[in-house]
Amino acid sequence: MRGNQRLPDDLSQLTGVTKAAILVLCLNHEAARSLLKELPTETVEEVTRVLASLGEVPTALADKVIEEFYAMRLASQYSREGGLDYAKILLRESLDPKLADRVISQIQTQVQKTPFAFLQKAESENLLTFIEEEHPQTIALIISHLSHHKASEILAGLPEQKQVEVVRRVAGMDQTNPEVIRQVEAGLEARLSNMLMHSMERVGGVETVAEILNLCDRATERSILDGIEQEDPELVEDIRRLMFVFEDIRLVNDKGIQAVLKEIENDELCLALKTASEELKEKLLGNMSTRAAEMIREDMQYMGPVRLSDVETAQQRIVDVVRRLEESGEIIITGRGGEKDLVV
Repeated sequence: MRGNQRLPDDLSQLTGVTKAAILVLCLNHEAARSLLKELPTETVEEVTRVLASLGEVPTALADKVIEEFYAMRLASQYSREGGLDYAKILLRESLDPKLADRVISQIQTQVQKTPFAFLQKAESENLLTFIEEEHPQTIALIISHLSHHKASEILAGLPEQKQVEVVRRVAGMDQTNPEVIRQVEAGLEARLSNMLMHSMERVGGVETVAEILNLCDRATERSILDGIEQEDPELVEDIRRLMFVFEDIRLVNDKGIQAVLKEIENDELCLALKTASEELKEKLLGNMSTRAAEMIREDMQYMGPVRLSDVETAQQRIVDVVRRLEESGEIIITGRGGEKDLVV
């Protein structure tokens, strides 16, 4: 039951959660659901609580919230395309001056909270050239602050021995002293860009390594893990436990398997199953019609020799489908946390 929360007229007096609740209220159900799916669970809970207590939202206030949200989305897009300075110019050209200044202040604060933010827009190839001669510990610190996709591209471009050294350091990283970050930034800014201060945060760790390696090609992944296993087999076991590989598809429930199969061509499935375990083959084929499963078995029987790299590529494409469906909440993988949200 909703309460009768009195909302201030001034947009600046609203908390971020209240603005989010008002925005959700203004959207249709499908758009609101898509928006909430992008938020962390704790944030969704906060927004939902505020939404439940909202009284009538004045139209003028709702319009201001929508206008600010639109402006922030523009700012984020501009910032990604050309950096903060580029975003400032375009925002002042396209928005009301007061709104533009407020949005610029907000995105500037966000940028200042991100270590190595100036590296986020650099092309991976250029960034690799820029940092590949750095000490492995420095590279580990930098890639721990990059997106997992960019970090995996940088890692794949490093020499094999340095890959192993960097991964071991990322896995062992816990809290980074802000003074260390400042020193690294100071050394880099003279060569590339100015950098802003950052407070202590938790970066790296085994989970970060698992996410990065999940995005690497199989050859790079295998090479790195084999290199680490020689000196630290327990660390490799911890990393592999958090990674999702082709054989892990057996952990997807039957309904999820059927959803995955709808997005996979038969010839690709045949190729991917070439090196699969019998358990996984039965799991996948058992969720197909009898006729379709027989056709797959016949195709596999007459397929002949194939390149291992082609098999691994097909398997990785299927893994990508599984990961995408899991992230969107369409399937559940046993043991990866989703089942705790089920209500029976």
